[in-house]
Amino acid sequence: MRYIDEAALADITIGSTILGAGGGGDPYVGMLLAREAIREHGPVAMCDLDEVPDDARVVFIAGMGAPGVLVEKLPRSVDAVAALRELEAYVGYKFTHVAPAEAGGLNAVTPFSTAGAGLPVVDADGMGRAFPALELVTPTLYGGKATPLAMVDEHDNRMVINTSDNTWAENLARAATLTSGCVTMMALYPMTGRQAKDWLVKGALSLAERIGRTLREARTAHEPPVEAVMRANSGVSLFEGKVTEVDRRNEGGWTIGEAVIEGSGAYAGSSMTLHFQNEHLAAVRDGQIVATVPDLIMALAVDSGEPIPAEEIRYGYRVAVIGMPCDWHWRTPEGLALSGPRRFGYDMDFVGVEERAVTPA
Repeated sequence: MRYIDEAALADITIGSTILGAGGGGDPYVGMLLAREAIREHGPVAMCDLDEVPDDARVVFIAGMGAPGVLVEKLPRSVDAVAALRELEAYVGYKFTHVAPAEAGGLNAVTPFSTAGAGLPVVDADGMGRAFPALELVTPTLYGGKATPLAMVDEHDNRMVINTSDNTWAENLARAATLTSGCVTMMALYPMTGRQAKDWLVKGALSLAERIGRTLREARTAHEPPVEAVMRANSGVSLFEGKVTEVDRRNEGGWTIGEAVIEGSGAYAGSSMTLHFQNEHLAAVRDGQIVATVPDLIMALAVDSGEPIPAEEIRYGYRVAVIGMPCDWHWRTPEGLALSGPRRFGYDMDFVGVEERAVTPA
């Protein structure tokens, strides 16, 4: 077990933005919530997944909403704690550990905002990245249930949902979030320590911290930041150029759209379109798909390596688009059936980003 202070939180935040694959909610907002909790209650304990007792009670703490809305309407850490307490009251026992549902974006650091509850955060998550729907987690692959699920909104409305399957949990929770103004906090996927060990992506927060630290150190040493990020997690170059068009809209509780990039340097004369639903779903270069979910696709500022979420990408930005292999859970037949390109309407088989990506000569 170790304790996460503000410096470590900053590295986790920048790394989780990259693992967010364009989505997951604004991690800076999440960092502000977590930093406030750390300043009030002190550094937050984070334990390795192997340290969690088999009989422990573990739960995901997460926010739900369209990232484009979260930029303007901030979630509240008190709502995260309230959701935790609401679920405890329903199930009749106290949770011993909290964990992030996803390693990307705001939700990677949201559990740290529950510091006032005094529970350690588990260094693991349910995705190894970010996905746009709450059934898209590794516990689903093993029969884990999203519900009972507790939700709290900014109006202090509280709800506990029980559903027949995890897709229904997504549908009903999304509808409630829309009604509440597109921002809610949730406690969901209650599980034992033994189940957490069997189901979750181990070391997800440590990976985010390592990526963030690598980028920070590269900047300090005046090394190429994008190359440093790719080295930190087996990344590959997909494109580089200037953003010339963005079509983005909040629809159905998601931020949906496309960004068009005109190539420069080795990619001069080419163009790329990034398709996103909160997260980037596909990267299409000159009409050919070069990366899809469940692999990670991320736009980084060329000069600084700063990750640019889908809700923030703008005309004129000079970006490098990189791809990273997803966690092994998602490359299994079951994982691809749940999160592969066909899940999002692309009639094609999944091919790993490391096989598709070919840099022009």
